[in-house]
Amino acid sequence: MYLVTDISGAIGLMAVALVLLGTWPVVLAVLERRGRLPQHTFLDFSITNFLAAVVVALTFGQIGPDTPETPNFLTQLTQNNWPSILFAMAGGVTLSLGTLATQYGWAFVGLSVTEVMASSLKVVIGTTLNYFLDGRINKAEVLFPGVGCFLIAAILGSLVHSSNAADNQEKLATSMVNHSNNTRNGANGELTKHLLEKESPKDLEEAKPDATQATKTQVKVEAGTAEFLVDLEEKRSIKVLGSNTLLGLGIVVFAGVFYALFSPAFNLATNDQWHTLPAGVPHLVVYTAYFYFSLACLAMSVGLNVWFLYRPMVGVPRSTLRAYLRDGEGRGLALLAGMVCGLGNAFTFMAGQAAGYAAADSVQALPLVSTFWGVVLFGEYRRSSRRTYTLLGSMLVMFAVAMAVLMASSAHRD
Repeated sequence: MYLVTDISGAIGLMAVALVLLGTWPVVLAVLERRGRLPQHTFLDFSITNFLAAVVVALTFGQIGPDTPETPNFLTQLTQNNWPSILFAMAGGVTLSLGTLATQYGWAFVGLSVTEVMASSLKVVIGTTLNYFLDGRINKAEVLFPGVGCFLIAAILGSLVHSSNAADNQEKLATSMVNHSNNTRNGANGELTKHLLEKESPKDLEEAKPDATQATKTQVKVEAGTAEFLVDLEEKRSIKVLGSNTLLGLGIVVFAGVFYALFSPAFNLATNDQWHTLPAGVPHLVVYTAYFYFSLACLAMSVGLNVWFLYRPMVGVPRSTLRAYLRDGEGRGLALLAGMVCGLGNAFTFMAGQAAGYAAADSVQALPLVSTFWGVVLFGEYRRSSRRTYTLLGSMLVMFAVAMAVLMASSAHRD
């Protein structure tokens, strides 16, 4: 079994994980904006996310000597370590719930703010729990100021969302006035109301393509304009214009709380701080724990998303298993995102086993990567107010500081 044994190697893995975990949300957000149903995307994503754990376990988990203290992956599958397995699987369940919620959060709140708020909540709660579970091996005088920076970043993230929502409403109101000079009704919500009241298919299999729309000349609209917002709303699978601001923030808080629990559960699975294993049974190695963690994540994700095919949330069209199997558009990207996420999580856990899971939570700076992609690819915050730009810049600076501080708190596990 391959083990990371030095701090520099652990920090290197954290850096790679940071890029991987900051990239996969962008891929799923692209598919949602193109109109692919989130249930279809997440089913594909879950399959390769689990396959990544299998690949890591059969490669890194089988490299090197197989000793009684650190058995290889296949050896450990036959051992009596069910208490630790259950902790690992509990972590997989919470990760699945958090990831599922963020997929809807990206639509309502935006990629940048969703990732910042969810990751910050994860750090504030999860890192604190990991610090005590790890026997306080990380430098508290460095770690907790970093946690405080993440908390401030989360607060700034909610302010960014509120400010950007106000900017968008103003853009829609201005556009309505400019195109309705012959009427007196220029209320802020009219354009949104008209858009939301358009007849849309409730069942994917009953939806028929509109020939007029299919042959309609595609006109490129500039990012950040009211026309861009309306055009995006017509294409995307989750309709968000006119939605309650608190709904989006509530989804993100839900995601952040569940994200906060998966790392401490994994920590308990690999280090058995509560002494639940029978005498003489070695701790779960990180690769075995990750296999069971991902297996539970797969089971929960498939179960929930098959349910959501027939009973969707937040106005998403209904679908069926048959429709999912026939929906090949974007499947390759969804499968790629699952593999990227699976490898990113594996590298995070490998680094955490060496340097402490509290320090490994520095990869929650992944919104720095996601925000870059959100601004470049999606035009998020284009033509926003100066207040929004100021809040966005402050949020990202605070996040960068928090990431550096958490990495600086790393210490070697005995």
